[in-house]
Amino acid sequence: MLYRLIRGLLAAPVVHLLVRPRVEGLANVPRRGPVILAANHLSLIDPVLVSTVVARPINYVVKSEFFTGTGPRGRATGAFFRGIHQLPVDRSGGAASAAALTAAEQLLAAGEAFGIFPEGTRSPDGLLHRGRTGVARIALATGAPIVPVGLVGTDRVLAPRSSRIRLYRPTLRFGSPLVFPPEPGADRERLYAVTDEVMAAIAAMSGQQRDARDARDARDARDARHTPDGPGGAG
Repeated sequence: MLYRLIRGLLAAPVVHLLVRPRVEGLANVPRRGPVILAANHLSLIDPVLVSTVVARPINYVVKSEFFTGTGPRGRATGAFFRGIHQLPVDRSGGAASAAALTAAEQLLAAGEAFGIFPEGTRSPDGLLHRGRTGVARIALATGAPIVPVGLVGTDRVLAPRSSRIRLYRPTLRFGSPLVFPPEPGADRERLYAVTDEVMAAIAAMSGQQRDARDARDARDARDARHTPDGPGGAG
């Protein structure tokens, strides 16, 4: 209920009146049944844009810090994200991250849609970085089809470190579904192969150059170049 209220009264008017995204291939998203939407990640507004143009509710994973805040504001934030179908994920990895993957599998088993950004975080440089294997684990555990999504120009709508929406028309492209037979317990080599196939499909939709580095490593390297004590700095 909260999801539809926020989407219909808040997100949709802003997106359709101000952002006016160009949308291609939306018919590739099934109207019902389990589906994984796997997209590149350029801006904080990405899940809002995808959720607004896709008619059915989409569940995403969100860093767990948003769910564990204290005080009235922290509790309200946690309640908000739960109400709009977001799942907390501990990005430190291990058992905590595995729990988020299990929750995603349960949602798909119930016939719902699940959205994921395989890079794990926003691209710091506009390149498409190495995908993490979570998307492959979920797909091979459930057999749910993966719709590759290419987002173009969303970082020009909401730039990094900005809270101001800019008048720019991004493009959202939805590719043909990728279907992998269920393989619970697939080995690491298979997980990497499926992940690479998904990333190649996303790149075909987004037009991005691929980068074999993890997005967090690329971000850390960029930040190091711009700190006084980093390479080339004054320290």
